[in-house]
Amino acid sequence: MSQSHQQPALAKCPGCEEPLDRGDRFCGACGYDLSAVPTRPGDRPTVAITVPPAGQAEASEAGGVEAGAVRWPAAAETDSSDAPAPVHRPANVPGTDSDGRPPAGTGPDGAPGHEAEAVRVRHDHRGAPGGTDAPGAAPPAGAADPRTAADSGDFPLAAPDPRTAEHAPPPPAPGPGAKLCVACRSGRVDPDGYCENCGHAQPRERDHMEQELDAVAAVSDRGLRHHRNEDSFALSSTALPDGSPAVVAIVCDGVSSASRPDEASAAAASAANEALLESLPRGTHPQQAMHEAIVAASEAVNALAQEPAGAMEHDTHRHQNAPACTLVGAVMAGDLLVIGWVGDSRAYWVPQDRARPTARLTEDDSWAAQMVAAGLMNEAEAYADDRAHAITGWLGADAYELEPHTAAFKPDRPGLVVVCTDGLWNYAESAEEMAAVVPDDAQERPLHAARVLVGHALDGGGHDNVTVALLPFAVRPGGAGSAREAV
Repeated sequence: MSQSHQQPALAKCPGCEEPLDRGDRFCGACGYDLSAVPTRPGDRPTVAITVPPAGQAEASEAGGVEAGAVRWPAAAETDSSDAPAPVHRPANVPGTDSDGRPPAGTGPDGAPGHEAEAVRVRHDHRGAPGGTDAPGAAPPAGAADPRTAADSGDFPLAAPDPRTAEHAPPPPAPGPGAKLCVACRSGRVDPDGYCENCGHAQPRERDHMEQELDAVAAVSDRGLRHHRNEDSFALSSTALPDGSPAVVAIVCDGVSSASRPDEASAAAASAANEALLESLPRGTHPQQAMHEAIVAASEAVNALAQEPAGAMEHDTHRHQNAPACTLVGAVMAGDLLVIGWVGDSRAYWVPQDRARPTARLTEDDSWAAQMVAAGLMNEAEAYADDRAHAITGWLGADAYELEPHTAAFKPDRPGLVVVCTDGLWNYAESAEEMAAVVPDDAQERPLHAARVLVGHALDGGGHDNVTVALLPFAVRPGGAGSAREAV
């Protein structure tokens, strides 16, 4: 058996620092293999030539010289007149730089220049006028002077230096029809939805929508918890055969548990609005026109479920639930107010004289409403249940049966019609609560009032999308009394 090379004796174990005896091959405490300890080098480690031995360093410091260096005579601190000796700077010595220019910090004749005391400013490469730290032609503002970069040791900047931003020219104004950035208010928004000036992502168009049409207005907002706005609305006006005006407001709420709820609500609102604008001028009774509009909206939502199989492969809900939404609409035609709905979106009546009673004009297609109608629970108990907002009626291909609800009213006093999704009425459920949050000047400023109502929902938590449309109702002089024509 071969024998390993004998290592020099060690005083302590390299593993545990346990004292060793001469001739030990293993540590008695930790078992460290002492034969594996590398051989100690025979020569001494190299000493840097700039670091003298300790004794010599002390002697050198005392004598004012550095070991191994040229022995320069010590500079006199005073001249022959006991005045402080003048200090000489490199700029005082005539000469040229390697490229033939005067040394940095001197004028063309070698005299000290003003730039010697100035702080150099770096520039990028774009080439706008500016800069004063180099002789000759001034470097472009925002452009890196290679001589400055060489002197300072900095690389030329690829982006504008923030220290020169205040002197940089403003970004070019967006062209006609271009969309301005909501953050910097100066950059143009590219097709991907980002500002070309500051890079800020722009809000999507449906995150917040507002519309004002004559005396009616609507506002829709994404809310504070949802990642997108699944509500939609439509406002329009037309003329009846006798020339009198008719105003239409449609509000839809996409069912979040279904696929593409935002598309469903948009399709339903658009289809219902178009159907009313087509039938009302022909003389169709507003209540019948509302019924036909809801049917048209249902067909538009059903069509979304008939797309080719590969169109929505990325949608995990596509093969489970067809697109679906709720709908509530109002038509003001002459002295008649017609309301139509499917689902749990609502319409309220708020009289101009707040001393008069308010009213809710719709009944929810929901589990809670069914419990109350069947006498199984009172309203407080039903709406406190976790199943309260489960809807029993909606527009969509998988709806059990389409049952449009319509009602016609003849108000005998001026007031305001509030058409909204549950994103609002969850924070003002009863008619009295809704009337309390409607501003007093809503008749004259419907858009402002709609914004206030959306703000009320957001202040309450904004758990859902919020959409509301306000329709001021004016009674003609000598008009008929209130009467409900159908339920």
